[in-house]
Amino acid sequence: MTSISPAQDIYSPLNELGTRIRILEGKYTVTRERMLLINQNMIDHYKILTTEIKSMNEELREIKESLELIKETTRNIVKEMSFFARKEQMKVLEKYINMWNPLNFVTEEQVLELIEKKRTKNVRKRK
Repeated sequence: MTSISPAQDIYSPLNELGTRIRILEGKYTVTRERMLLINQNMIDHYKILTTEIKSMNEELREIKESLELIKETTRNIVKEMSFFARKEQMKVLEKYINMWNPLNFVTEEQVLELIEKKRTKNVRKRK
């Protein structure tokens, strides 16, 4: 039988407590390092998200400006459309154009040629 001295009997629980404390300190150190790593990752993600949000806000602002420009252009087009000729007005114009028949009109050159021909005929008749 092994005999344990009274000094060893007192130090045994202390040694056991010391071992447990070292184990807990190791776990605490690992947990602390993990927390620091998690915090650093969160900070990095926060910076990335902040940058992306700023970029998205800028794009949203540009889209709003473009949309406002499109709305203004559409308003101007609608306003200009009120000055377009109506179907009835176009029919009236078509009627007058058909009545006048501009294809039968003569050009200035043709008129001058006709005048010149008439002159030469008149000059020949006089002789």
